Amino acid sequence: MTSIYDFTLPDAQNRPVSFEQYRGKVLLIVNTATRCGLTPQYQELQDLYAQFHAQGLEILDFPCNQFREQAPESSEEIAQICQTRFGTEFTVFQKTKVNGPDESPLYTWLKQQKPEDKGGHAFKEMLLKLASLGEKREGSDIKWNFTKFLVNRNGEVVERFAPSVKPAEIADDLALLLS
Repeated sequence: MTSIYDFTLPDAQNRPVSFEQYRGKVLLIVNTATRCGLTPQYQELQDLYAQFHAQGLEILDFPCNQFREQAPESSEEIAQICQTRFGTEFTVFQKTKVNGPDESPLYTWLKQQKPEDKGGHAFKEMLLKLASLGEKREGSDIKWNFTKFLVNRNGEVVERFAPSVKPAEIADDLALLLS
């Protein structure tokens, strides 16, 4: 894949979603979990979506169970939990692997574009220690739930934010890309 628009992936209801429909939009792509200490970020993601969707923001939610099995529900259950608990209106995709031999080609591509997290350095070190208790993470691997990739209207990955960077902290970045 050479462009974000080349991907087609199944949503939580297993319907194919062509990323071509996002051409010209600003994307925030997030790997999430329903039982993580960072799960309250769902509310901030929804707040960003409500604030910026009309200007062209799309949030793409990829539940992931690779980090201490903090997303054990089915994809459909995760979508329902997010809608009920946090009022989310953005697209939830099928559960996805973000690291390892079975990782989603989307995440392989995203990590090639932006191999390092921005922000959250002290928290990142703590997460790396937690992650090392199980599977070892190396190089550009996603370190934890709620890593965020920001994609501009031209389909270019312009930033990768650490899990501890709250969605509200990137509102200025979004506003700039959407203006």
